[in-house]
Amino acid sequence: MTIPDIVIIGSGIGGATIASGLAGSGASILILERGEELPATPHTRDTRAIFVDGHYRPKEMWREAGGAAFNPGNYYYVGGNSKFYGAVLIRYRREDFSQMEHYGGVSPAWPFSYEEFEPWYSRAEQLFRVRGALGEDPTEPFHSIPYAFGPVPDEPPIARARAELKGLGLHPASLPLGVDIDAWLKDGKTGWDAFPNTGTGKVDAQSGPLTAALADPNIRLETGSHVEYFEASSDARTIAAVHYRQNGTLKKVTPKLVILSAGAVNSAAILLRSPSPNGKGLANRSDQVGRNFMNHNSSAMLAIDPRRRNTCVYQKTLMLNDYYLSDGKGGKPLGNVQLLGKIDGYMLRAHVKLAPKFALDFMAGHAVDWYLMCEDLPDPESRIMVDGKDIVMQWRRSNMQSLDGLTKVMRENFRACGYPIVLSRPFDKRTPSHQCGTVRMGVDPATSPLDPFCRSFDHKNLFVVDASFLPNSAAVNPALSIAAQALRVADHIRKTELVA
Repeated sequence: MTIPDIVIIGSGIGGATIASGLAGSGASILILERGEELPATPHTRDTRAIFVDGHYRPKEMWREAGGAAFNPGNYYYVGGNSKFYGAVLIRYRREDFSQMEHYGGVSPAWPFSYEEFEPWYSRAEQLFRVRGALGEDPTEPFHSIPYAFGPVPDEPPIARARAELKGLGLHPASLPLGVDIDAWLKDGKTGWDAFPNTGTGKVDAQSGPLTAALADPNIRLETGSHVEYFEASSDARTIAAVHYRQNGTLKKVTPKLVILSAGAVNSAAILLRSPSPNGKGLANRSDQVGRNFMNHNSSAMLAIDPRRRNTCVYQKTLMLNDYYLSDGKGGKPLGNVQLLGKIDGYMLRAHVKLAPKFALDFMAGHAVDWYLMCEDLPDPESRIMVDGKDIVMQWRRSNMQSLDGLTKVMRENFRACGYPIVLSRPFDKRTPSHQCGTVRMGVDPATSPLDPFCRSFDHKNLFVVDASFLPNSAAVNPALSIAAQALRVADHIRKTELVA
């Protein structure tokens, strides 16, 4: 086999997008994906199979620091976790790029400004064919290019909820979504949030950038290829080889450049497992690899009116950022509110085991389902570690006062809108869908493993391009920021590594 110029580990948002950014460069690129392609079966639209039986959940177990094992919602397919994501492709707010005071501490600044990053947001929105609307959200930062497509339309119960929130003087806005709703509904009358995507209705890492990248004959994908560790060169200045297991056989490849995009948890684990003289893994002179793990503080909130049935199929079209930059009373930030995909009784059964199904069906059928998301602040002791082949998560939540405050104010708002029953429940460690941090970028190699272009300070031919580079979690979904940085890094690699 010809030795590739570049190996990309992972085909999720980071890996697929950087591959698309390098397409046409002339470089030979090998993408190693530990999973296989997600098959189209009746399970893909079966809420009982997905949410109760856990049909798609991985077989692996992670451990909490201290020993308790749990099964994480971390998916291994071509396209990575994005195969199941809610397709919310929202920008960090401009203020998120600067240091910001929260109730739980300080959110650090990025090593560059929103204005420098903005063109890459616009390119990522085009690549993922984002549907949205400008001018509805007062916190929306400057866009140099408008959305190419209008927003996914509200269904009647959500149009009513939008009007109710406006009636309180709030500013509900259309969620920016990577969803072609007509194409999605052709394959089944369900929402897309947490449903696996086997078609073209949801623009995920596979259906968007990976498909574009694989049109280049110099780019190829190997599935079932589980990267176990890296081998450093004798002088430890570069990555000399990538060791991976495929169909039970241990293989290695020796590319010129390595791009690690396995996700914030697994990218950290690969580096920590890799042999090094100091025993701390590779790219870890700073001792920060695995540290500063963040996963958002979030809750589901059901606004229930027993007198009105919610007839939505997909629901997830609305967000509210009135409490994003302050608590609405001159205090510190709280967070983002957005709709969940429409839930049903089986989805509730996954969390409420003993309640009768008819009661869960009634509750789901009369609820508007919301997702409250607040910033989780970086903490060196909130970290991913490895114990042999085991992944150990020590997640130390922070800034919970913001989630408490957002829960309180939204409960009051929904009651004022006419929903007499408002229930909420926090999400826990089993849902690491917004995992970030662990291999953060910065300007000082003493405190950050990566430079502002996601190149390792320790190994000049290693880039880490997934949610692990994020210095803060903000309070919005991370997918678009990962994609934008992947395009920015791809452009940098073209200019610095692939020049003739």
